[in-house]
Amino acid sequence: MEVKEAIEKAKENDQIAFNFLLDTFWNNVYGFQLKRTKNENDAEDITIQTFSRAFDKIETFNDKYEFNTWLITISKNIHIDLERKRKSSITHTSNTDKDGEYYSIIDESPSPEDKLIKEQNLAKLLRDIKKLKPHYQEVINLRYFQELSYKEISNQLDEPINNVKVKLLRAKKLLAEIITKT
Repeated sequence: MEVKEAIEKAKENDQIAFNFLLDTFWNNVYGFQLKRTKNENDAEDITIQTFSRAFDKIETFNDKYEFNTWLITISKNIHIDLERKRKSSITHTSNTDKDGEYYSIIDESPSPEDKLIKEQNLAKLLRDIKKLKPHYQEVINLRYFQELSYKEISNQLDEPINNVKVKLLRAKKLLAEIITKT
């Protein structure tokens, strides 16, 4: 799949296209933020928020520009906003629309990562999950072991639902990589 094709499919709510875009551009956005923040956790949080906002606003993307540049701009703006909030000590607010609606990322069919996760021996799977960062362990636990919906996870973590979706996509990808290495 090419980037332009993935963007068009993502505008139509295609889950595979969202996964492709996340996988293709994650390292670029994360690396950019790591240089800016010099903190892995902050860089990862901002990257998650970047993809959350990008997927929420994908229909506004203008294909006259590079998708990577658009993501980096979103990421830079999120970082600037967070710095302003820290400096003014205003509490963190979620990135919802004025209507409080979120862009719907459809997750109907099991992805290859889902299939790998379910096929693994539970004890080994739990050991592999422990290799993930704590916030990824938490979303995997809430989704697959407690079987909570995205909305329930969002409420429990007090995070926007798109952040939860992006975090879960990333957690599944990292877990699948751990599983296939061992």
